[in-house]
Amino acid sequence: MEKEIILESKYMNKTFGPTHAVCDVSVDIYKGEIRTIIGENGSGKSTYCNMLAGYLRRDSGEITFDGRPYCPRNPMEAARAGISMIMQEMGTIEGLSVAENIFLGHEDEFIHRGIRDKAGMNAAAKKLLEQYNMGHIDPDADVSAYKFEERKMMEIVKAMYMDPKILIIDETTTALSQKGRNELYELIKDLRSRGRSIIFISHDMEEILSLSDTITVFRDGHHIGTFDNDDHINEEKLKLLMVGRELNGRYYRDDYDGELSQQTVLEAKGLCMGTALKDVSLTLRKGEILGIGGLTESGMHDLGKALCGANKIDSGEVTVTAGGKKIQNLEQSIAAGVGYVSKNRDQEALILYSSIQENISLSSMDLLKHGPVLLRRQEREYAQAAAERMAVKMSSIDAFVTSLSGGNKQKVALAKWIARDSDILILDCPTRGIDVMVKASIYDLMDQLRREGKSIILISEEILELIGMCDRILVLKDGCITGELNRSRELSDQDLIRYMV
Repeated sequence: MEKEIILESKYMNKTFGPTHAVCDVSVDIYKGEIRTIIGENGSGKSTYCNMLAGYLRRDSGEITFDGRPYCPRNPMEAARAGISMIMQEMGTIEGLSVAENIFLGHEDEFIHRGIRDKAGMNAAAKKLLEQYNMGHIDPDADVSAYKFEERKMMEIVKAMYMDPKILIIDETTTALSQKGRNELYELIKDLRSRGRSIIFISHDMEEILSLSDTITVFRDGHHIGTFDNDDHINEEKLKLLMVGRELNGRYYRDDYDGELSQQTVLEAKGLCMGTALKDVSLTLRKGEILGIGGLTESGMHDLGKALCGANKIDSGEVTVTAGGKKIQNLEQSIAAGVGYVSKNRDQEALILYSSIQENISLSSMDLLKHGPVLLRRQEREYAQAAAERMAVKMSSIDAFVTSLSGGNKQKVALAKWIARDSDILILDCPTRGIDVMVKASIYDLMDQLRREGKSIILISEEILELIGMCDRILVLKDGCITGELNRSRELSDQDLIRYMV
């Protein structure tokens, strides 16, 4: 049976200053298909989808959607037409309730004689939340009361409220636990069975090959090709299409015989924090990559924040052993040579509407001042050198961070601590939502830093990443350390999983 086109885009273009992000892209989306769009960070895939969803206006090109010309002026207009998008980073607004976030732009439906029916809005939100297995969430509560994954699930509920003909999902699974991912996969398959179309952006090759009907490849703003997901396509072919060359060399570390230094650089004793952490103690050694693994709600992300002073603990202490400095807040952490990159990149690691220069230099103002005076030329040179070392793809260091792709944002988040020459780095999911090439460069950087004597705590939900990069791995479950494993060629995912569940 011939497939029916639901959306046709022709010669789409979008530029940001000198950067031609999308170049003459023509792509057709078919009714009732799961279409994955893949490419390196900065390849144009998110920019293209943002134009479809009304977040960006195209510079030129044509779109026909459901048989009619289509040019949305904003996401609300796109949603009403039948295209909804779940963003890669946080898409909920703090200060608004869960219900207000879900019905944002549709409040008129709950206004009667000029008065908003708050109880009716909350009841409608509660019904939707229960439909998507989120009945424990209070629709009247501020969204800030909930964790990152729960807020991403709220965005899915919001997108589904309009019953979209096309649902665009931009890297959402990287923010979800395996349980959340499975629920999203089932939703996607249900939508397809009802004739809806899904555009799915992902860097997870296993996910791509298991879920997709069709795969579209972007590279450097161009549409390289669209392929049916069949026996002729595989992971290596897709990587070659994405980067335009064979990926040679190693990915994870390939050393297994090195001896760890016995010099402790950071020590945590008896950390307790509500129900998230229960008497957690650990040591970090000089030149070590210490892995922290577990399920999403195991407490591992809370541990990262407690170690750098971003979260206040109920009891226990964190000490940087050089000088015996206690860490109780971020200021003390930075002064003691500790850098922290949050999993929640856009909200906690970066200031999106500030320049690359300002983001990189923000944590080093004490180094860039002469008395009370900030040395602007020195700041610019400092940020430029850090951005170049991290190979950030940018028009200039004056560009806003929000203009960067996910992988280049992550490079900026790392650059501010690399520039400061931090001796200890706490990295929470540093490769979340980035492509295989940027992942490889971050792994290479971590390996280089440990060989220079820097110490790294790698918090990750990817078991293979922990096995491939870490000297030791601590596994958390229900706020407690349940296992410790040393680097070994024989270490497998099952060895970690038995301590997680």
